[in-house]
Amino acid sequence: MTRWWAAILGVLAASAATAQDRTRLEVYSTLEIENLNDFKKTFEAENPDIEILWNRDSTGVITAKILAEQGQQRGDAIWGLAVTSMLLLDQRGLLEPYAPKNLAAIKPAFRDPANPPAWVGMEAWVAAVCFNTIEATKLSLPKPQSWFDLLDPRFKGKLTMPHPASSGTGYFHVSAWIQMFGEEKAWAFMNKLHDNIAVYEHSGTRPCRQAASGEFPVGISYELAAASARQKGAPIEGLMMKEGGGWDMDAAAILRGTKKPEAARRLMDFAASRRANELYASFVSQVAIAGIASTIPDYPAGVAESMITNDFAWASENRARILSEWAKRYEGKAARK
Repeated sequence: MTRWWAAILGVLAASAATAQDRTRLEVYSTLEIENLNDFKKTFEAENPDIEILWNRDSTGVITAKILAEQGQQRGDAIWGLAVTSMLLLDQRGLLEPYAPKNLAAIKPAFRDPANPPAWVGMEAWVAAVCFNTIEATKLSLPKPQSWFDLLDPRFKGKLTMPHPASSGTGYFHVSAWIQMFGEEKAWAFMNKLHDNIAVYEHSGTRPCRQAASGEFPVGISYELAAASARQKGAPIEGLMMKEGGGWDMDAAAILRGTKKPEAARRLMDFAASRRANELYASFVSQVAIAGIASTIPDYPAGVAESMITNDFAWASENRARILSEWAKRYEGKAARK
């Protein structure tokens, strides 16, 4: 064997050994695939000895999976799960508190107030109605300005919204209506809304995609889905209702019992970093660190002003009760899984 070949084989062997030595960190997330690819690439560039293995699904599925695995979970960390779910996991003792290095830069509303925090927020998404202007004109549908405008009989069979047990977006709509209108008025509102709903989808994004394609002219969704649809050329307007609307934020946390605590802490350091928040700002407007500009094309106006004072603790504590009541009333129109 020549020295040249020996050198090449040595490099290959070293590379193989390095790859085998990388710590594999299983991370739960509900974020979009394209965003996760960016997160993985940027994090691993700064932490070449760690490899992220994503376990991605909807909010309801990820939350149920972690609850079912408690004490024997497969995952090590969470990077992108609704804070209402985080509060539930924290109540069950499933999160390992940790203060990331950049914690002081995180807005107070975007972190667990405990010290050290059990979770740290990343970015927020906000209630919006996706309105297909072309299909609405064909069907003579008025542009809604209030949530109560959606109760107009002209919208019967023309609306879709996310299922609150499957989608974090769906749940924040329901919990926000209760917070804004009070229990009695909110359930009366949802009863009438249900009459106009065609289907409850198991995704926060799908109602807006359906509106964009013209399958249904109106989808109750969130502002980023509306902006994304417009960027792709769909005749969609993202409408903010005059009463305001619910919102939720994604958060990151370490799962208690991880066998890779050091790697999980480094993930949290990055998730709370300015670099990570710049990544978040590439696809959202409201991020955890002040002063980071977000220039999202076709982003609806008035989003920050429409965000209600959201009681996340109340929403989390009452989640099971609200979802049980919602299922009794409306499960019949849920999409098949």
